[in-house]
Amino acid sequence: MGSRGTDRASGAAERRARLEAAVAELLAAIGEDTSRPGLQDTPRRVAEAYAELLAGESVDAVALLASGSLVADEDELGEMVVMRDIDFRSICEQHLLPFTGIAHLAYLPAAQIVGLSSIPRVIDAVAGRLQTPENLAEQVVDVFELGIKPAGVLLVLDTEGCLAAPGRRTNSPRTVTVASRGCLAEPAARAEALALIGLRSAG
Repeated sequence: MGSRGTDRASGAAERRARLEAAVAELLAAIGEDTSRPGLQDTPRRVAEAYAELLAGESVDAVALLASGSLVADEDELGEMVVMRDIDFRSICEQHLLPFTGIAHLAYLPAAQIVGLSSIPRVIDAVAGRLQTPENLAEQVVDVFELGIKPAGVLLVLDTEGCLAAPGRRTNSPRTVTVASRGCLAEPAARAEALALIGLRSAG
């Protein structure tokens, strides 16, 4: 492992240790006994969970998308590409609690297309940061604009709110967020993309 890799590993270990200490302090602050059997390993488990959930912080999503792109054939231009039902999870930046959702993405190639497996990976990378659904949607379409410069891109997120949503409920509220760029931001094309995804246009 080179010096850069060693530095990264050392930095990750230091952040993990700080997070474990912070979780232990949080447990103590709410009146828990961190030495009791059920909580002894909780700081480590939380640190490991957050390292996985926030792994996108260290990923260049634009480079990831560009690396999976190909020059489009002439017959692929002008044809909309739609991928539906992409599961994702993220961490709410307001409460540091998880939220989950389903993403649907449509894009119209201009000069490049992306391998279908790259689309979920990009969404996972952007979701693997502290987020809100609104920011997540905007950042994903920004990645597509920068990574492959499509004629248009549209993303729909159907998310289940984090557990800190106020009030007692038997079910968590769901939110639909739409972000679009280029020609797919225009009403007619936007309506067509939403219809292909399976949603009715809001106008």
